[in-house]
Amino acid sequence: MVAPRRTPPVAASRSTKPSLRVERALQRDGHRVLAGMDEVGRGALAGPVSVGVVVIDETSRSAPQGVKDSKLLTPAHRERMVPPIRRWARAYAVGHSSPAEIDSIGIMAGLRLAGMRALHAIADLGVTPDLVILDGNHDWLTPPDLVGLLAFADDALASGPSVPPVTTMIKADLTCSSVAAASVLAKVERDAMMVALDPYHPAYGWAVNKGYAAPEHMLALEMHGPCVQHRRSWRLPGVVELMQDLDELRVHPDPPLIEESPA
Repeated sequence: MVAPRRTPPVAASRSTKPSLRVERALQRDGHRVLAGMDEVGRGALAGPVSVGVVVIDETSRSAPQGVKDSKLLTPAHRERMVPPIRRWARAYAVGHSSPAEIDSIGIMAGLRLAGMRALHAIADLGVTPDLVILDGNHDWLTPPDLVGLLAFADDALASGPSVPPVTTMIKADLTCSSVAAASVLAKVERDAMMVALDPYHPAYGWAVNKGYAAPEHMLALEMHGPCVQHRRSWRLPGVVELMQDLDELRVHPDPPLIEESPA
């Protein structure tokens, strides 16, 4: 696998709403096929971390009216935006990392794995970006150690496409239409997954809080402890108490039971 190239961060646009201004400048610099990428669920206590990718090229017109960072849209508005975003994009996908994977490799590598799964999905459609635009100032997509990441990846993923060059941009989800669109797709898909999980674990209120640290979720964790969909490596209510109890048992084990002999 060819080592990915890193490109300098892009200066934030002064635009008050997402546009293709940044994308057009990058295309003039030779990056004709661009992928906007954004994550949702990084701070959740339960459920996957999800990464959306939306690919555009020089033929792509302005994004559908109303596209903006998913956090600024109501749930109903986000769902209405999905069909026009899919029609607008040259390619799109959402990748996920499960709670078990996050516990195994950590949240940053989990983000990377979800992002690579999204890129693998668009590669299956014959689309390879020349550059990925990431929201924020940290490039979590480019692996610091390819072997370490791929040890946990699917076999098909390990033999899939290499990581394209990546550029980061603070508040890209507020200024770049491709990144804002990716955030909408990721948010809608992850929310739907949490709503579907809610009937199996109704105590936690995931249909409403989507796995984040809402008061009713925290209270349920204190009362019932975590379930299989929680990120158990995190310091969750119920997990901390359980680990303390186990440590106490290891330090002060119960004395063995002695059976009384008959008189």
